[in-house]
Amino acid sequence: MERSLREAAPHAVVEAARASLMEHYAAASVELLMADYGLSVLQPVLAVPYTAVPVGVHTGTAGRAFGSQETVSESVGSGLTCVYLPVSVRGDRLGVLTVTFPDERCTPQVVEELGEVATVLGRELVVAERDTDVYLQARRTERLTLAAEMQWQLLPGRSCSRPEFDLGAQLEPAYAIYGDNFDWCTDARSLTLALTNGMGEGIDAALLTNLTVNALRNARRAGISLPNQAALADQAIYSQHKGRLHVETVLLNVDLDTGRGQVIDAGSPRLLRVRDKHIESIDFVQQLPLGMFDQTEYFTEEITLLPGDRLIFVSDGVHAVLAPDGEIYGRQALHRAISATRMLPAAEVPPAILREISEWSRTAIEDDALVMCLDWRGR
Repeated sequence: MERSLREAAPHAVVEAARASLMEHYAAASVELLMADYGLSVLQPVLAVPYTAVPVGVHTGTAGRAFGSQETVSESVGSGLTCVYLPVSVRGDRLGVLTVTFPDERCTPQVVEELGEVATVLGRELVVAERDTDVYLQARRTERLTLAAEMQWQLLPGRSCSRPEFDLGAQLEPAYAIYGDNFDWCTDARSLTLALTNGMGEGIDAALLTNLTVNALRNARRAGISLPNQAALADQAIYSQHKGRLHVETVLLNVDLDTGRGQVIDAGSPRLLRVRDKHIESIDFVQQLPLGMFDQTEYFTEEITLLPGDRLIFVSDGVHAVLAPDGEIYGRQALHRAISATRMLPAAEVPPAILREISEWSRTAIEDDALVMCLDWRGR
């Protein structure tokens, strides 16, 4: 089965999985449901663009499998069982694979094998996305703006898991985001995070953020220190815009062995820490945003993470959002939202906080809003 998926044409990976499961497991039906950009529905991968009737992420058996990241089975009558299998790659949640087959075939060994099939399918989808738009189209319930298309293509994913940590992040409005973005990178020694908030709106903000993220990546991949990464990105932005535009940025690098980290706070994204159920804001010296002045020098400040710590990063679209009556969301409301999500895994926290904000403001989020959650275990 793995070979058949690997050899399938990029646009036909799901069809290859369906054919193999029908052949080897007598499956009556096979369906792949992919999470949309807003993390609100699971979309069947059928005719695209804008696929068949979606399934709610927070309702039904498929939603339960996606949220818990555990296999769920249920009888569907006529001697058939449907198994819902999470499809993820290194912690990045892509969707759910559903396989319906005869009850007598539903043994623990078979369910375990199907879980391995779902894992292989996820990896093949990530590879296939380089050569086809089918799966990117299947993830959208509506058309993305050009700025949003550019921003989503920049992202490393929406969640990531390693033995030392779990990461989750989300952008809203998912289909019309323009300035906010996030990036991460991990190697054998450390984890590096970058949160950016580009000045302006629409395509101009997206272009500015693209320049910033790629400048930071270029500097990081050169193996230089965090202050020099910020300085080189700052210089790239200033050279292009001469101070007319700038990017508010937070950079964090954490040693995987010790939990000791270096932080550069150059803008509006805020950091909160949950330790032993206590929520506190972590304030650093706010340095100049990237690109504001020529040849700005940056310095790092220290932070130490302990096993069990949770870090929440939010942009100004979260902590400064306004209700229709003009009330600011504010620190206390944000603390309540964070407290209410303390039992959720890191990947579930950002969309949950953004949903709470949307309900509080009684309107859909219109300004850029970014939430990132880091759960630290350490080594």
